[in-house]
Amino acid sequence: MADSVAGFFAEVPSKVNKDKIVGMEKVFQFNITGDGGGEWNVKIANDTVEVGEGKSESPNITLTATSQDWLDIVSGKLNGQTAFLTGKLKIQGDMTLAMKLATVFSFG
Repeated sequence: MADSVAGFFAEVPSKVNKDKIVGMEKVFQFNITGDGGGEWNVKIANDTVEVGEGKSESPNITLTATSQDWLDIVSGKLNGQTAFLTGKLKIQGDMTLAMKLATVFSFG
């Protein structure tokens, strides 16, 4: 597991469950705040995954968290639903994608 937010996003293409993205055409926007944070987008289309730095013009879902909370979520130390319910993870857009997040990306 990556020890930095940038390291996590560098690993994303190898962490995607290919069976779960068949036919999916979605853009995930991640806004990670605080030290070591940044903005990344993950585009899934034609059964491929592309990670880019910066903001996507039209994401289907935007997730916002601090860098520490995000690293805790992806390492399994913090449950994503708990993070959302306690305000540590903010979600805008397609909530059904948020529920698929853990199955699309191999977290923890």
